[in-house]
Order: sequence, then structure tokens, then C-alpha cells
Amino acid sequence: MTPPTRHLDLSRRQFLAAASLAAGTAVLAGCAPGATPGSGPQTLQFWHLLSGGDGVTMSQLLQNANDAQSAYRIRPTVLAWGTPYYTKLAMAGAGGRAPDVAVMHATRTVGWAPGGLLDPWDLDRLAELGVDASTFPAPIWEKGFVGEDMYSIALDAHPFVAMFNTDICDAAGVLDSDGRLAETASPEEFVEQLRAIGSQAGGHALSYGYLGDGAQMWRLFYTLYSQHGAPIELPAGGPAVIDKDAAVESLSFVRTLLDGEIAATQADYGTAVAEFATGQSGMLFTGVWELRTMQNAKLPFDATMIPTLYGTPAVYADSHSFVLPHQTNADPVRRDLTYRFVADMLKGSFGWAEAGHVPAFLPVTESSEYDDLLPQAHYAEAAKHVVYDPTAWFTGSGSNFQGEFGAAVQGVLLNGDDPAAAIDRFERRVNTFLRQPNPADPEGTFES
Repeated sequence: MTPPTRHLDLSRRQFLAAASLAAGTAVLAGCAPGATPGSGPQTLQFWHLLSGGDGVTMSQLLQNANDAQSAYRIRPTVLAWGTPYYTKLAMAGAGGRAPDVAVMHATRTVGWAPGGLLDPWDLDRLAELGVDASTFPAPIWEKGFVGEDMYSIALDAHPFVAMFNTDICDAAGVLDSDGRLAETASPEEFVEQLRAIGSQAGGHALSYGYLGDGAQMWRLFYTLYSQHGAPIELPAGGPAVIDKDAAVESLSFVRTLLDGEIAATQADYGTAVAEFATGQSGMLFTGVWELRTMQNAKLPFDATMIPTLYGTPAVYADSHSFVLPHQTNADPVRRDLTYRFVADMLKGSFGWAEAGHVPAFLPVTESSEYDDLLPQAHYAEAAKHVVYDPTAWFTGSGSNFQGEFGAAVQGVLLNGDDPAAAIDRFERRVNTFLRQPNPADPEGTFES
């Protein structure tokens, strides 16, 4: 049975709340109307924020979905990544005139669901289409829930990984008999490995860009922090629960890597990517979205999970996920076709794997075809160990949360400031957010 649709009247308060939640002030885009029922294929409006190489790949997946059946046709709308996209999507959901389906980062749904900006998925209907808990890695499936209802269905996980130059690492003697990077199980072992790599690299052992980039700082820090087995908890109203010892140790270790020999003391994201892509460094910490960059560079490279240095396998990631933006009086025919479209996309996501992302749908990643897809198959295990942003209405990709972290800790990485003081600054800022109600929560209070 399809769950009841929530109705949300667009008041001035809710309009402003949606704008605040999206963390932007973009003007509301014209919402595309639904197709008029008829005898031909139904047109489904699909919004996403994927551009560049990912945008090209998504266009091909949509074309494949359109060509494989005659019941629906997807009409995509591509909006700018980050604040512009989430602002317009929030406004559309608040007004009840949203597209049939959209892409959101899984980390953003917890801030949207309480106010009815999203409609929940019908688990029974998904199961009829072959989509259920058994077809997803547990942490990815569970991330789709807010409370007892599922609000997002992951297409992928895009984790933070270690890419490495196989020629340099082979010369350094750090590859195992299978040509994979030898495992290291402690910070000391990893530093020793990096120094060996550095002895064979023309530039640095490791490329890691962080300057002015809170997301980059957060991705590495939260990977290492989570390897301590200590989640960050952000309960409504506060205070934040942060294991300060684990946080200080993780941040201090990142600082030790930036010694000018292992990694540059000062580098931004673009500089780090360019250093590795030109064969000057032996390893790069980056997201899987840079796979195409390195393939186009004709680089001899492989990729693997960030080494488990503190006992618990964990890697920062987010997921591009399908959501149902709230529609007032959703058309039941198009809604059911939307379910079919999402199932078709999951089952046809091998092309998404070719672009570097780890498909969330296990029948794809467990196929023999995927086993032959390299280096993707070498980091697919990351999907079982992903850690998402701590759950709160203000966290997630495209939000200000990661930028706040960067502002608090960059001085540690750049100037050697006290890491304990930096974590305290970050915690105070987070507690300020926690004392503010979710502007999309109808039980909260929000004033302009």
C-alpha cells in the first residue's frame, strides 16, 4: 500500500524555512508541471545536480532507461550543485509542485523529512520491484531512513579513497604479491610506508589538498576519527557528543602528514590532484569522482580504501540518492512509474560504476562483470564501511557544516595551532547549531 501523502500548505513561515534549510537565497525556479495522462508514455520530471563527467554519465543512464521500455520518458532538469540546487528543490517541495523524483545527497534528507518536504517511499512496492534491504550494504540501506520511514534510495556510495601510482609504489617496494598496496594497521606503519614511497617520487609521497576546503579537511578527519569506533552524535538541543581524545589524535595525525616531505604543508585541492595526475606523487587522498581524471591522464594507478589505522574499518562517504519531493495530490500513475524508473536505474547502474562510484545495488557490485572492472572492484569494499556525516538537520554535502569544521581546524594544519583548542572551537560552533530548531520541522520555531 502506498503511504498517505502529507499535505503541506505553503505559508510565509514555511517558505522562509525551506529557504533557510537550503542555506541559500536563490530565486525559486519555475516548477515543471506533470504530464497530462494519456495513452502514450508518461513524462516523469527528474531533477539532479550532476554536471561534468558525472552529468554525461547520468545522461547516458537516463537514455538507457528511456530506450528499455515504453511506459515512461524521463525529462531531466540539471541545476547547479550545492546551494542553488537545494534551495530550488526545497522551494518546490514546500509548494507541493515538485518534480516526480530528484537526486539528493543521503546526508541531507534528515533535515527535510520532518517538515514534509519529501514523501516517504513505499517499501512494499520497492520489494515488488526487487529493491529491499537484501540488495544493499546495510549502512547504505539504513541511511535512507528517517525514523521509521524511508526517504531516500541510494544510487551509489562515493567514498574518500587512496589512489596510488603503481610504478612508484612498486619501485618503493610497498606492493604485495598481487600488486596491491600492502596493508598497514597503525599510524606508524603508514608513515613508514609513505616515507618509502616518497623516496621514489619526484614530488611528495602523498598529495592531499585542503586549503580553504572544509569538505576535504572533514573527509580525512572523519575517516580517521570513525576508525576509533567513536561516532559523533548531534542530539537536537545539544550538546554534541565528541570523543575529544579520538578527535585530537586524528587531527594531529593529519598534521604530521603535512611535513613538507610526506605531503606539502600547503596545498589546495586542485594542486594535489594535478601533482598526482602528472606522476609527481605516489598517493592521493581524494574521492572516487576523480577516477576519470586519472584515467584520462594515462596514469599507472590503482585505488584502495583509506588504510585502517585505528582498529575499525571506516571511510567517509555520501550517497547520491533518489527522493520523492513532496507533491500535493501526486498522480498515482506517474508515482508508480517513478518507482519503476528508480528500480531500472539501480539495476542498470553498471555504467555509474564505470564512472568511479560504487553502485549501492549489490547485484551490480557482486557480478562477475564488476569483478573485472578495475580499479573500481578494488575499493568496492568501502561500501560496507561507509560513515556519513553525523545526523543533524544542518549537516551533509552542500551544507555549511563541513565549512565550519574547516574554519575551526585549518590553523592546525597550516600553522601547527593547538588541535585541542581547534576541536573545542568546532564543538562550540556545533552546539550553537544544535540549539537552533530545524527550520523545516513543523514543531520548531523559525522567524525571519
